[in-house]
Amino acid sequence: MKNYTITISREFASMGRSIAQRMSELLGIEYYDRDIVEAAAERMGLPVSVISDHEENVPARFYQRQYPLGNGQLYIQDDLFMVQKNIIQDLAAKGPCIIVGRCADTIFKDHENSLNIFVYAPYEARMKNCRELLNMDEKTAAKMIKNVDKARNAYRQRYCPEAGRLTDHRDILIDSSRFGIEGTAQILTTIARELFL
Repeated sequence: MKNYTITISREFASMGRSIAQRMSELLGIEYYDRDIVEAAAERMGLPVSVISDHEENVPARFYQRQYPLGNGQLYIQDDLFMVQKNIIQDLAAKGPCIIVGRCADTIFKDHENSLNIFVYAPYEARMKNCRELLNMDEKTAAKMIKNVDKARNAYRQRYCPEAGRLTDHRDILIDSSRFGIEGTAQILTTIARELFL
């Protein structure tokens, strides 16, 4: 079996992470998401909670403590991006895998054996997922959809400036509300098998 990498970017509450997990089971390959955060924390010598808090959004109060002379609010986020990029490349080199988020589609844009997927869903479907699958009230769900999508878009603009359009570096865009978690995973797994197996 040849080595290949599947990347999954997603809108908040489109259930992209759950789809990635199911694809991992169907394909029998590794799936990486939080593992990348834990590996980055270890490499940077920081608690996982600090890495999680600063992965896509950098609070100013952290920099006031870490860099009282004003070395720049995005300093740790830039370092974190480079550390995570190296970890992602190391994980992909070990064998076939699925990587969720972290601009992985851009990291593997020139790799022949990669499949870059973007999972989205209409706002109403994402609100329903928040309520029924993520156990959020409507006010919290609306706030999370707005804030997480905004943070992810800002992160992508900063670290993948060449990807100006939603379709850049992405092979497949799929509406998960049309097929559900299982159906979407099955469709994408079929495509991956056709490409790589």
